[in-house]
Amino acid sequence: MGPLPRLPKGAPRHELLEETREPGLIRRLIRFEAEPGDMVPAWLLLPERPHARGLTALCLHQTTRIGKDEPAGLGGKPNLHYARELTLRGFATLSPDYPNYGSYQFDPYAHGYISATMKGIVNHMRALSLLGGLRGVHRNRIAVCGHSLGGHNSLFLAAFDQRARAVVTSCGFTSFARYYGGNLKGWSHKGYMPRIESEYGCDPTRMPFDFPGVLSAIAPRPLFINAPVHDANFDPAGVDDCVNAVRPLYRHAPHLRLEHPDAGHDFPPEVRQRAWQFLESVL
Repeated sequence: MGPLPRLPKGAPRHELLEETREPGLIRRLIRFEAEPGDMVPAWLLLPERPHARGLTALCLHQTTRIGKDEPAGLGGKPNLHYARELTLRGFATLSPDYPNYGSYQFDPYAHGYISATMKGIVNHMRALSLLGGLRGVHRNRIAVCGHSLGGHNSLFLAAFDQRARAVVTSCGFTSFARYYGGNLKGWSHKGYMPRIESEYGCDPTRMPFDFPGVLSAIAPRPLFINAPVHDANFDPAGVDDCVNAVRPLYRHAPHLRLEHPDAGHDFPPEVRQRAWQFLESVL
């Protein structure tokens, strides 16, 4: 991924672009400064009836052209409107665009990064700083959640930043050995980590990390995993391998939750409801 740059302290500067109200929530389109001169577009959704314990969530989108609009409920798949769902449960939520999705155009390589993944981590760490500075938010009760691209970006963020106190990852990972038979080409394009091909030949046996290590960096913080049995992207057997490797790190068994719904690459309604109940119980 490359080195993690030194980040500013405190909440990032942000600006309000527009605000609308709908039953149960206030929707604000904002931009926040991840790094000097780099303004990241995001939807900030605020509940009309905030949770009494000040719960909040950073909601990361899947690979979709509309980026942040999908979790915010403004298009895409209804099963992936998770920021809106959480806000209606009382969470404050923030849904930023990943580089080169939605309305956010940014070339990480022209700015010294060697992966888009690390730029995503930087932006998401600054998003946590923004959330932690909101009025009515408890900074020790911030979760991160996401599906697919957002599913593994949630894991990567939590591995680098302890302020992500709980994680919900949907269709976000499998062991590298079980990813398309061990061919890591899909992880190596410019939207992720090109060094996986240039330095490691897309070979799982040469990789310097795998997802058991990522999960170990998160443990024992609460982790909810949705791994459908028919997910063609991320082999659920490889998810089991990773989870079994880290189970000894979880003294509180309820803090590690793995579900295998009878579905494809999706986040079914019943699993989402259990995921949100999980967050409410552990934060």
